[in-house]
Amino acid sequence: MTGFILGEKGEMSQIFDDQGIRWPVTKILTSSCYLIDIKTKDKDGYFAALLGFKAVKNIKKSVLGKLTKAGVKTPLRFLKEIRFPDFLDDILVLKNEEGKVNGLEIKSLNLKLKIGDQINPKLIFKVGDKVKIAGKSKGKGFAGVVKRHGFAGGPRTHGQSDRERAPGSIGQTTTPGRVYKGKRMAGRMGGERVTLKNLKVVEVGDDYLVVSGLVPGAKGGLLEVVSF
Repeated sequence: MTGFILGEKGEMSQIFDDQGIRWPVTKILTSSCYLIDIKTKDKDGYFAALLGFKAVKNIKKSVLGKLTKAGVKTPLRFLKEIRFPDFLDDILVLKNEEGKVNGLEIKSLNLKLKIGDQINPKLIFKVGDKVKIAGKSKGKGFAGVVKRHGFAGGPRTHGQSDRERAPGSIGQTTTPGRVYKGKRMAGRMGGERVTLKNLKVVEVGDDYLVVSGLVPGAKGGLLEVVSF
């Protein structure tokens, strides 16, 4: 089964199954997600779908041009490409009588999406599906090694009471006489793309998904939900 949609992180909550076990869940709001364009191997060198998401008041003229070309009248904040693997044969490109690309067909779902159509999660996902969710993690600024990497810190005695969270030695002796690349040290933490796999869909609505577990980012952050 192949599915894809854009959404924003909603509320985190919990549910109880038939055995009384508690499971954490996250709600993903998918309202106003449209198919804007299609990238093909013949023209662009790769196969992908350009999606637009989240209605806003003001957008850039470059974005407005793409939406107008797709026939979407709703101003959208986010434009994001969902790239399809080369081995995927479940998605077919649809063309009009003139030979121009105008949509996609997902064979396993018996679903056709034309450029400019709004994507309804109920038509793509069902309860029990396994999905992969990608988003931008929360940015936490400059952090030390204890917070960033989970270091234990130094001893609290023997004159080190003022260096409890210090990283300690970072190099060797004369050979090799340098700090290895990738050494875990203090630095900027968070604000990176994070992907979580094998999250289970527990509820599907007309404009939302509820998945098991936690997803990256802050509330209101953009999320990519795909299943290949």
